[in-house]
Amino acid sequence: MIEEITNSRKQLHRNIGVKHSDRKEATEGGCGVIGIACSEQIAGQHLLQSLIQMRNRGNGKGGGVAAVGLVADEFGVSQEVLEKDYLLSVAYLDPRIRAEVERNSITPTFSIDHLREHPTNPNHPKLNHLEINPPQVVEYFVRVRAEISQAFRQEHGLSHASQRQVEDEIVYQNTFRLNAAYYASTGETRAFVLSHGKNLLVLKMVGFGDDVVRYYKLEDIHAHIWIGHHRYPIKGRVWHPGGAHPFIGMNEALVHNGDFANYASVSEYLAQRNIYPHFLTDTEVSVQMFDLLYRLYNYPIEYVIEALAPTTERDFIQLPQSKQKIYKMLQASHIHGSPDGPWFFLIAQSAPGGLGNKSFNLIGITDTSMLRPQVFALQQAAADGPAIGLAASEKQGIDAALESLSSIDARFWSRADNYWNARGGSHTDGGAFIFSVNPKEHSGTLVCTDKFGCPVTVDTSNKPFNSQQTPSKPVKLTKLPELPVNMLYQWMINNLAHWDYNDLQSHLRALPEIDPTVAIDLLTLLIDRCYQTGSLRRSSLLSLYDETLNKVFTRLASSTSPVYRFLNPTHPIFPGIAPERISQITLIIDAIGYPIEGHRSLSRVLVEMYERGFRKFIIANTRGHRFIGSGFGPSTADVRIDVYGSAGDYLASGMDGIELNLHGSAQDQLGQIMKSGKLIIHGDVGQTFGYAAKGGEVYIRGNAAGRPLINAVGRPKVVINGTCLDYLAESFMAGDPLNGGGFIILNSIQVTDQGEIRELETPYPGGNLFSLASGGAIYIRDPYHKIGNDQLNGGEFAPFNPADWQAIRPYLEENELLFDIPINVLLDN
Repeated sequence: MIEEITNSRKQLHRNIGVKHSDRKEATEGGCGVIGIACSEQIAGQHLLQSLIQMRNRGNGKGGGVAAVGLVADEFGVSQEVLEKDYLLSVAYLDPRIRAEVERNSITPTFSIDHLREHPTNPNHPKLNHLEINPPQVVEYFVRVRAEISQAFRQEHGLSHASQRQVEDEIVYQNTFRLNAAYYASTGETRAFVLSHGKNLLVLKMVGFGDDVVRYYKLEDIHAHIWIGHHRYPIKGRVWHPGGAHPFIGMNEALVHNGDFANYASVSEYLAQRNIYPHFLTDTEVSVQMFDLLYRLYNYPIEYVIEALAPTTERDFIQLPQSKQKIYKMLQASHIHGSPDGPWFFLIAQSAPGGLGNKSFNLIGITDTSMLRPQVFALQQAAADGPAIGLAASEKQGIDAALESLSSIDARFWSRADNYWNARGGSHTDGGAFIFSVNPKEHSGTLVCTDKFGCPVTVDTSNKPFNSQQTPSKPVKLTKLPELPVNMLYQWMINNLAHWDYNDLQSHLRALPEIDPTVAIDLLTLLIDRCYQTGSLRRSSLLSLYDETLNKVFTRLASSTSPVYRFLNPTHPIFPGIAPERISQITLIIDAIGYPIEGHRSLSRVLVEMYERGFRKFIIANTRGHRFIGSGFGPSTADVRIDVYGSAGDYLASGMDGIELNLHGSAQDQLGQIMKSGKLIIHGDVGQTFGYAAKGGEVYIRGNAAGRPLINAVGRPKVVINGTCLDYLAESFMAGDPLNGGGFIILNSIQVTDQGEIRELETPYPGGNLFSLASGGAIYIRDPYHKIGNDQLNGGEFAPFNPADWQAIRPYLEENELLFDIPINVLLDN
């Protein structure tokens, strides 16, 4: 059947005259992606804030959105039509061509059950920057004509193919003809197909992803799966609507962050199977490859992922023999079609009832070298309650979507239960995750699995907070005991063991009324530390602490405190501060309203306030703001910055003396070229942290993603309590660790949400440890001797002696003070 379908495309290309040599190479840069899969059908407005905060990952030359699992009433059709018909969405750049397109490319092949002109909002004030008018979009709910299906089956020898397989291929080839006639083959841009799958809609333009949401009025359209994309092409003139993401296969829409080194070879691989792209970009061939493997070869999703991102080296050896055998065959067959280079794919898939797939899927696939950032997250209210899975270029994009959703639906809250990074091609989870929604009449269920089908779950035994539920008893303001902060914190966590949310709220409501320093310090400890939470969900507690902390800050905005001043774009600093007192005052800056980067960005305002004499800063409500702590210059050991919220990339980069505390997880490019100072992260860190760092102390409570401390030199001292994905300290050049040089301590533990300290399954999962290093040391806590020589590339194991202990002990003692991780627990094994 596969050969018959691919052969059926030969005449298609001969007639149209598309040649492989006609295609020009074009690649991607650092784009921004967000994907959401929810058991409930949620509104497109929840993409907006995430895309706004990631705008710096685009350049306005391409943006797009895809939605899967739509609401029939919103498109004016019955549920039966929505599920059974193909949703053929056509973009008309020249509306005058519509009648001709319908006459030549739609009605001869399809019966039209419903036609809808997609509504637009061209006068939205946020859309005045668009350089090219977005296309007019018409959505056709169509069925393949019976006589067309029968003739196609007979002509191409498809007697054993299912009706769905035959009709899918007819739709696929019809789209190719339409695009070739009206968009790609002549160089004119008059009309093209946006999407043609069942229960799948794609919209895109020359603009940003959030422009698509606004222009096409998607804020009130609901779907189970959403993906959004900002494009940032680095070469190739692909600034046209058809070149924007997402790109479609048959039942899939794919967005991509990255680029390929082997676009030409992948194109040639597809050409051998009579598959040709139209839109001059590597991303299109990615989804064509996915469609080939999934729909034509009928591979299970595990094999599709393996063909795209093959498992290699140490990870391959650690696979079971049965998987090694089949993976060898997959790689031998498809290695030339495997994208090579930095990439991360998000795929929205709609194929209910087709080829063994009865769910809507959001699929995230990471390249095996992990060269593009990605974060996954999962939140679930209860075992049978609403659940949501997310994946994005940045954690702050995930947090923005959750904050938006929780603001209108109390069944969700602003923090995910689990966040994680994927290690591409790993033998443990494959570096790819699938969020599958099984739709039901009014909602559905969400299941998350890794590449191998192993479930990723949330512990739902702890109850989440729901503000709309009727309290079991009145929530009153309860006076807190007058204790020092550390004792008050201990009193609070001791009581959490038997409190419900009413009890907690009654005490949290008292905090804005007490000494603000006590309130801020107490809430900071509650956010930073892990401890037993009784029957309450930690992620919900964090959301409530965030809310309470903001109330404390807001109260300070209207006070004349001698200790604090408040600043935001509309609230100037209170006058009357004596010059000699400025350095003693803590300046609270509300990040909301400041640009994420640029001339008047938060980071620039922070430097400006430093130049005015302030030395103590609290940054509240960060929403992806970049470069916090950068640009202060040398000799800044008298500066302390505390950051709350979801900070963006490049935090503390170029820092020289500052103490910076991030009360949560960090993103990518943290502490690049850091020279001195102290950086404390109460969570995880993203990709390439500490690149070319030269000194300073860094303490990380959780894990690092890929490539930490590459090319670090001088004398950085770093404690990572968890582990990292791979390429730790590649080309590390930090001198003699026993004579003032740099080193890394990898404790390889997990601090659970309930404060338990557990051993990780492996101290270091990657195959590249200390590669090509020429100085410094890594002290790895490996009580069961799981680290092997096969993970090294230039380094060597050395005995641990008293001089080593003397070197690292002060940093472990500081680590204990910061994170409550006792040294004696680390030494037990």
